[in-house]
Amino acid sequence: MNDFLQLTGRTCLVLGVANRKSVAWFIARALEEQGAKVLYSVRSEADQRSLATQLSGRAVFVCDVETEGAADRLAAEVAAAGHREIHGLVHSIAFANYSEGFKPFHETKRRDYLQATAVSSFSLVEVARAFKPLLTKNASVVSIGISSLQVTPDNYGYMGPVKAALESTSRFLAKSFSVDSEVRFNVVGSGPLKTSASAGIPGFLESYLYTEKLTLRKRNLATDEVANAVLFLLSERSSGLNGTTLVVDAGLGSNFYDKEIVRLAMRPER
Repeated sequence: MNDFLQLTGRTCLVLGVANRKSVAWFIARALEEQGAKVLYSVRSEADQRSLATQLSGRAVFVCDVETEGAADRLAAEVAAAGHREIHGLVHSIAFANYSEGFKPFHETKRRDYLQATAVSSFSLVEVARAFKPLLTKNASVVSIGISSLQVTPDNYGYMGPVKAALESTSRFLAKSFSVDSEVRFNVVGSGPLKTSASAGIPGFLESYLYTEKLTLRKRNLATDEVANAVLFLLSERSSGLNGTTLVVDAGLGSNFYDKEIVRLAMRPER
């Protein structure tokens, strides 16, 4: 069978594996199905223990990017384990503190905004810098963003601007690395997904059901559809893409005037 993506034998590091519902999990398993060697990165030793059975026999590293120097330690551990050539790197990390419930954007606390930015955006800079000596000349780095930075969902709050920072960060890294390599940086802009992380967003279920009605096919994304897009960007088949965002949203971004949604909004009694 023709190996179209040509990922067999390539080594990829996937950061952000939390559980079997996480985007990173689906990406890692899809990579393995294509014959890639996957290195798993989890946030804590507790996560490592909880996934011990599922990840038995695999290379699993602990990296809490909120801790300064964590990315450098991860790179050193990966190299010490004999993985000195990384062909692909996936950044699937995000965090927002919603412990006090949803608040209007203008009431965002400094510490929450800065924490979310450090974990969800700036960590990409630290990881890229730490792994630069290990990345092959034409390696691919892919981050997980959101499908639209123009909409302002009430229940997403300050994570909208933080995800915008992630997207911009990826573009600037693409430019910076281009000085002495062909390493590519791209983002997959995903529509809403059912993950453990999204479950912590206030009012997510209603938003999820609403966006499903806006998709052209009237069916929301499956996580493996996002994973498949990531695999494309990790492969050399996407060599012409750099510093860009690949939107995967089942068409919801172009369907705000769906006649059924308009009907329900303007004449709900019918």
